[in-house]
Amino acid sequence: MTPFSLKIVTPDGIKYDGQAEELIVRTTTGDVGILAGHLGMVAPLGMGRATVIIDGQKRYAACIGGMVAVVNGRVDLVPTSFEWAQDIDIDRTERSYQRAQQTLNDKNASDTDIRLAKARLHRALVRRNVASSK
Repeated sequence: MTPFSLKIVTPDGIKYDGQAEELIVRTTTGDVGILAGHLGMVAPLGMGRATVIIDGQKRYAACIGGMVAVVNGRVDLVPTSFEWAQDIDIDRTERSYQRAQQTLNDKNASDTDIRLAKARLHRALVRRNVASSK
């Protein structure tokens, strides 16, 4: 496969800057696969697993929020959160999942608390799924 330039930058810093052969990410309208020569585009990211093929090897990550842009053959992935599978803290993920479940089961929880708990639960499920893909 022909490589392209990929840069992954989060608010915490650069997660990757180099060549890749393929990128698959979840946008707000579904999954998008990017190869070398992809048409220019900008899309908002949803919550899901990112697959990056680097030197013929698949790597997985939890990719949440932000945007992806393809401009002049360069791909910039700017997620709110990006965690490579091997870096996901399973214990932290499980604690977040449990807190979300407690809030969702709380009959006194506000609408805002419920919305936040649903988002936390979704993030925890994405992280759990990606961590199992190591």
